[in-house]
Amino acid sequence: MALVLVALAAAAGIGLARSASDHGRQDPVRAVAAGLRCPACQGESVADSRSPIAVAMRQVVADQLAQGQDRDEIRRWFVQRYGADVLTDPPARGVRLLLWGVPALALLAGGYAAVRTLRPRAGRARPAAPSMPDARGARRAWRVASVGVVALVVSVAVAADRLDPPARPVPADPVAVAVQLAHDLETQNRYDAAAQMYQEALRERPDDGVRLRLAFALLRAGDSTGAQRTAREVLAREPDSPDGLLVLGLAQRTTQAAEAATTLRRFLAVAPAHPAAAEIKRLLAAQPAPGGP
Repeated sequence: MALVLVALAAAAGIGLARSASDHGRQDPVRAVAAGLRCPACQGESVADSRSPIAVAMRQVVADQLAQGQDRDEIRRWFVQRYGADVLTDPPARGVRLLLWGVPALALLAGGYAAVRTLRPRAGRARPAAPSMPDARGARRAWRVASVGVVALVVSVAVAADRLDPPARPVPADPVAVAVQLAHDLETQNRYDAAAQMYQEALRERPDDGVRLRLAFALLRAGDSTGAQRTAREVLAREPDSPDGLLVLGLAQRTTQAAEAATTLRRFLAVAPAHPAAAEIKRLLAAQPAPGGP
């Protein structure tokens, strides 16, 4: 028993040493990304996936590392947005904690029992040799105890699977992840990258709300033509969409289109209480759109 415990401890130590050595040689971005699940893939980490969402997540990791964040801080940042399932190794929780505790307790109990059984007590003479019936009884007792420990661990595993359902294979809805990443990129004034994320979300699920976000991102990125095209797609289904009219009018104004002022006035008529209404009134009053009426 003592030799088995020493061998297990040595094997675990060697494994940890190799893991630490590999981690030190690994690219820091890849090391962090390897611990994150790709929302758009099945069974792939962010480090291995080639999907646009994974590319954006790797860029977020690189940006945060450049800002001085460590591995644990970056992992917490992703968990706060997408939940613990974004991790490839989410922490054990609920009944599943027993799967970690029961084997450890059983091993400790077995080691303690072995020491108490095999080590002679102080002040007591060591018997010359155990009798054959005593030896057979001891072996039988150890076998019964071993079967009992195995049965206990299996019972805990079965109960945990029934009471605590397995984690989802992906951290979150890929569309929600793409939209959240795009929003984070916009806060960093990286509108081109944000537009790519919105386009990725639209490929997964057409949605006019996401399409309007894309139109604004394109406008801020300087792609007025793309912003107009995207806004018109929304207005074709909802002609009185306030945000659709707003982004279309601003994009037209950027390209010096003659109908820019008309579009913006229509926006004011449709949504006079819109948060951007006061600024649009100021723009129209101060100077009409170039080339406009």
